[in-house]
Amino acid sequence: MTGVTLTSAGLDPRRRRILFRCWHRGMREMDLVFGQFAEAEVANLSEAELDEFETIMAEEDNDLVRWIMGTWPVPERFQTPMFARIAAYKPDFDKPLRTPE
Repeated sequence: MTGVTLTSAGLDPRRRRILFRCWHRGMREMDLVFGQFAEAEVANLSEAELDEFETIMAEEDNDLVRWIMGTWPVPERFQTPMFARIAAYKPDFDKPLRTPE
């Protein structure tokens, strides 16, 4: 997946903004994690879940990728069901993009 596949037409402004931010983070790995999560979940998140999601999104990409990939322990404040849901969208970065010929 390389970009937005969900149309934002039916989303409220906050959800559209979040969806855009998820695919434009600055680090491709985090674009994939947050973008895939947002496409699948953002339309159905409660206001409280959106608040928590935005709090997580505010963290530095370098820290987030280490927490999600398991190279650094997840801080206690992010040991939540929401963070676990986001981390479940981690792409397989070691998977080849195409098969050898």
